[in-house]
Amino acid sequence: MRLAGKSAIVTGSARGIGAAFAQALAAEGAKVLVADVLDGARTVEAIQKAGGTAQFFKVDVSDASSARAMAEAALSAFGQIDILVNNAAIFASLEKKGFLDISSDEWDRLMAVNLRGPFECVKAVAPHMIARKSGRIINIASGTVFKGQVGFLHYVTSKGGVVAMTRSLARELGGHNVIVNAIAPGLTMSEAIAENPMWSGKASQPTVMSRALQREQEPKDLLGALVFLASEDCGFMTGQCMVVDGGAVMR
Repeated sequence: MRLAGKSAIVTGSARGIGAAFAQALAAEGAKVLVADVLDGARTVEAIQKAGGTAQFFKVDVSDASSARAMAEAALSAFGQIDILVNNAAIFASLEKKGFLDISSDEWDRLMAVNLRGPFECVKAVAPHMIARKSGRIINIASGTVFKGQVGFLHYVTSKGGVVAMTRSLARELGGHNVIVNAIAPGLTMSEAIAENPMWSGKASQPTVMSRALQREQEPKDLLGALVFLASEDCGFMTGQCMVVDGGAVMR
């Protein structure tokens, strides 16, 4: 129970990787605000059935007022915010296409969620963390940042921005004892990815074969890194991006 007495916000946690994140933090003792534009009742129910504490809040992370309301809901429910996991992002629904075929509207919408979303959420919770001289912010990047990826220029660019944001936030917030790190997963067989013919079955094999550990990545593969970054175990580590992808990226 490394997170007993802590409270957390996990964005994009109605299903998939985010749901696994929320349940893992709750299993370690944290009270969790399941924050998503989708209905998070299933995640809340799973946490409560396991004996944990959770509430759902509907949020649009790209909207500043919605992000502030999310932070206020967490404070109202739990009294404090110790951990923010910026997981919400657009990926599984994307169609693979060359950058010349990506419209400006599609680019802007993805950037609003994937890059401005974490920015708005950090702005919403950071004042509370600064006042308490304590906090953990965990951003979710992508291993594609370190190797490039054909057909998803806007996504890869957004996640590169998340890495840069993580480093700069770590500098700005370090003096307040707020620690900021990132996790960069590889292609992970979450619900939405497994349902997408573009990635499921044999379509994922080139990605699998690029790894030192040649198997599909599952959400549970990310949970050890998540709990480490959320806990006191990483008390002197900030501004880092941990690649968890089975050894496709080595740096």
